[in-house]
Amino acid sequence: MEILRTIRDSDFGLDFPVAALEKERRAARAIVFDADKKIALLHATKKHFHKLPGGGIEGEESIQEALEREAMEEIGCKIKNVRELGIVEEYRSKFNLHQLSYCFLADLSGEKGTPHLEESEIADGFETVWLSLDDAVKVLEAEANVEDYEGKFIQMRDLIVLTEAQKKV
Repeated sequence: MEILRTIRDSDFGLDFPVAALEKERRAARAIVFDADKKIALLHATKKHFHKLPGGGIEGEESIQEALEREAMEEIGCKIKNVRELGIVEEYRSKFNLHQLSYCFLADLSGEKGTPHLEESEIADGFETVWLSLDDAVKVLEAEANVEDYEGKFIQMRDLIVLTEAQKKV
């Protein structure tokens, strides 16, 4: 899978010291389309940004297994017709983290269900919203000044993924 972009602290005018040992994290993320061609975004209402469904690959999980699990947990949906989109690489120096996000397009399989959010996601006020791809891009573009450190990376990463998807659909 092709790397779409590498994001660093310097992309936000930040300058955290880079430590020698980085934590490695692999994650799977999807732009999930429903029958009306709307996509799922998670709105972190308390941190004022939106994100694509997805998260860390656990243990011996495959990327596909993680993608399916995260879709079920974060938006309560099964997915099908998974297509590769690309990788976004992040170096978050404040957290000493190197993250690779494997990003995909997918379609909703069956009905929209109820998310099963983690405590931290509930604390951040996660709510699922369904928007057209173009509207999702506009929402993330409007959030270019996210204050939360992690949110800055999420906003830029997911906007890169969404704009790449616009070229493919």
